[in-house]
Amino acid sequence: QVQLVESGGGLVQAGGSLRLSCAASESIFRINVMGWYRQAPGKQRELVATIGRGGSTDYADSVKARFTISRDGNKNMVYLQMNSLKPEDTAVYYCNAFKLVAASRYNYWGQGTQVTVSS
Repeated sequence: QVQLVESGGGLVQAGGSLRLSCAASESIFRINVMGWYRQAPGKQRELVATIGRGGSTDYADSVKARFTISRDGNKNMVYLQMNSLKPEDTAVYYCNAFKLVAASRYNYWGQGTQVTVSS
């Protein structure tokens, strides 16, 4: 069982920046993929960014060149730096951990942190 705790959400004006943090309860190098997802009111949860165990990253087209996912293995932390925020980035942001253990898939989620971007 991996426990994830997000922090860093808040209210920001359009064009501003926020950095989200996700603390994992175990070494992130034991986790295949760490990621950030978001869910806006009335919409499905969507992928924002992922970082693989080897360090490879992937981003949703809507956030490329604005958001950066990173990690600190010593602290078991994953971050999402969000720049040039837009009102459409408003959502609850969730940290996710995906583990593949002996062909079994495990998905773990944090409680979410609210990001609100005002126009």
